Amino acid sequence: MQRQHTLFLLKFFAILVVSYLFIAWNPINDHLIVPFTQALTRSAATILNWMGQKVMVTDTIISSSRFAVNINNGCNGVEAMLILLASMAAFPAPIRSRVSGILLGALVVQLLNEVRIVSLYLLGAYHPRVFQLFHTAVWQIAIILVAVLFFLFWSSRLAPNRLANRA
Repeated sequence: MQRQHTLFLLKFFAILVVSYLFIAWNPINDHLIVPFTQALTRSAATILNWMGQKVMVTDTIISSSRFAVNINNGCNGVEAMLILLASMAAFPAPIRSRVSGILLGALVVQLLNEVRIVSLYLLGAYHPRVFQLFHTAVWQIAIILVAVLFFLFWSSRLAPNRLANRA
């Protein structure tokens, strides 16, 4: 059992490092991550406009006469998705379970990240004194926590099947 845990951790960290290096590579960042972040920005702005906020989008910036927020790397949920990807890819599960778990987990993380972006804009516009606290502490922790909890829930659902197959 100890060997399996060690192997999981080694795989997890290797996949995490490689995936971070991959997205940090300029061609990937410029042609995949930046357009993804721009799409995320546009969708958050659409939600804010539905809420009557009258915001505009320029690249990865949501702005109005009240406030502006720039969705940078680190604010786009990609890092949380990479943690989820690394943990699920390292977990000994059938490939189909891993792929479906990664896709569903990424969707959950990004839906929460949309809520995060919208709420941060609203906090910045209407309660600027608490914006920094929510930006750097509350929401950062919440996004990572959701990714970790999703992995724990997902892996706990698969673990009984693995144990039954061993018997």
